[in-house]
Amino acid sequence: MSGLQRIQSRDNPLVKRLRSLAQDNTAYRRFGQFWIEGDHLCRALLARGGRPSQAVFTEAAWDRAEAPLRQACERVVLVPEALMAVVSGLGSAPDMGFLVDLPGPGAGLAADAPTVVLDRLQDAGNVGSILRSAAAFGFRQVLALRGTAALWSPKVLRAAMGAHFGLELREALEPSDLRALSVPLLVTSSHHGQWLHEASLPWPCAWVLGHEGQGVGPQPQALASQSVRIAQPGGEESLNVAAAAAICLHASAVSARLAPA
Repeated sequence: MSGLQRIQSRDNPLVKRLRSLAQDNTAYRRFGQFWIEGDHLCRALLARGGRPSQAVFTEAAWDRAEAPLRQACERVVLVPEALMAVVSGLGSAPDMGFLVDLPGPGAGLAADAPTVVLDRLQDAGNVGSILRSAAAFGFRQVLALRGTAALWSPKVLRAAMGAHFGLELREALEPSDLRALSVPLLVTSSHHGQWLHEASLPWPCAWVLGHEGQGVGPQPQALASQSVRIAQPGGEESLNVAAAAAICLHASAVSARLAPA
């Protein structure tokens, strides 16, 4: 470690940057970095082999931090608890956080990967929950069409609980970009298509999940090879898109594992 830096002023340029990243949904695009707060997210990054460009601890947290956290990167900043509260976007400020460089653009879309497509989803909590389901059920690529909530925004990062670090994410795509996928596209619908529990589900595939109010748009619909709906025996159409996504992705994962070799 090259040494500790102590910051006391809220006017410090790093503090201003962290505050923007913690409280502005699209600041990560401007800075090419994102900010994660709290022990859980920081450990999740390290568990996936990620490394921060800078670590920030309150002075008390640094004294009790375990070795993996203390050794996560060379550049460590210590701040008073009151200054961490200025930075944080949370009601109760954490005692540590990581500043992380955004992943590079990579090699483009993986044409044959199990994929989740987000079509103009607005709610950050829904997006984060779907990322968690994607990671849990083996969908390693998530493609966000233009108009979807910012994938690396503070709220989505918190809702996803570390799922970002095990996924390949692409955002601001156009529906026409989905033509690069070689796997079949499946769309969800409230009123049309096969019942999910009766459908034969291909694997790998790409599930397209639509806007909370409007559903999947006409362009992704036109590219889909299959439309499915979820039976709701209770008689109420009460599933939100995140719950529907979990059910559909789980059904695909189970179907893939039960398929004959």
